[in-house]
Amino acid sequence: MTVSIVIPLYNEEENVEPLYERLHEVLDTFSSGYEIIFVDDGSTDKTLAILESFQKKNEHVIVLSLRRNFGQTAAFAAGFDFARGDVVVTMDGDLQNDPKDIPRLIEKLKDFDLVSGWRKHRQDTFFTRRLPSIIANWLISKVTGVNLHDYGCSLKAYKRDVVKNLRLYGEMHRFIPAMASWYGVKIAEIETTHHPRLRGKSKYGISRTIKVILDLITVKFLQSFSTKPIQFFGPVGVLFALGGLGISFYLTIEKLFWGAMLAGRPLLLLGVLLIIVGVQFIGMGLLGEMIVRVYHESQKKPIYAR
Repeated sequence: MTVSIVIPLYNEEENVEPLYERLHEVLDTFSSGYEIIFVDDGSTDKTLAILESFQKKNEHVIVLSLRRNFGQTAAFAAGFDFARGDVVVTMDGDLQNDPKDIPRLIEKLKDFDLVSGWRKHRQDTFFTRRLPSIIANWLISKVTGVNLHDYGCSLKAYKRDVVKNLRLYGEMHRFIPAMASWYGVKIAEIETTHHPRLRGKSKYGISRTIKVILDLITVKFLQSFSTKPIQFFGPVGVLFALGGLGISFYLTIEKLFWGAMLAGRPLLLLGVLLIIVGVQFIGMGLLGEMIVRVYHESQKKPIYAR
């Protein structure tokens, strides 16, 4: 099987050369063909220039340059678009993932569709990196139903048809196993080596936790209602509308039989409001159904790379 290695990079000029050397120590032993796709995510240092020098002297290297810093998810999406291998392997470019784990991932992939790395002995600070990661991994596993120890590990191996059917945006790269599970793929997890960062600065902080939670809500919604939004918005809309109609009916009976004054009554305003909100929710569900149909007919993705 031919292999595509997809590596996003952002201001990693101190790490790209040793990363390139370590990759070749491993990949040169492959009997099958391979390609290394470096995705420069709008770096402002010498990262892109160094990568282009690799491309000039090695036909196995492909360099994609994003127009600005779109983020890791967009970088992965661009790499997946250009990947030609039967197997696609992703990893970080900060030397914390070990290229020597790549053959083990590929070997495991023979019986699965997606193999995720598990940084069991993670070499990061506990309170700012490992503890939030532990909480996030537990939460994501519970919400999505796909139980993994380490969603945040970028070192993963995929069969080609898995990544070619993914539509990534936001910070969705960490949820790829959960998203892939919608297609019924078989997922495995193996322990991988994790090194401490020796050069450069980490691009991730504890502030990412909020983004993860928001994206998790999106993933859960898509997982449950992406093909049937009317089943989410519809019942809520019907509930509100029935409540508003019930209040209106009660007030009508009061007016007809007891001559009650309705003007200025808060209950009347509440009834009207509930009906309007209910109709809007039902309309949102119907609009969602139309959008889903158009999406599945087109499935076009934006072009990030140049």
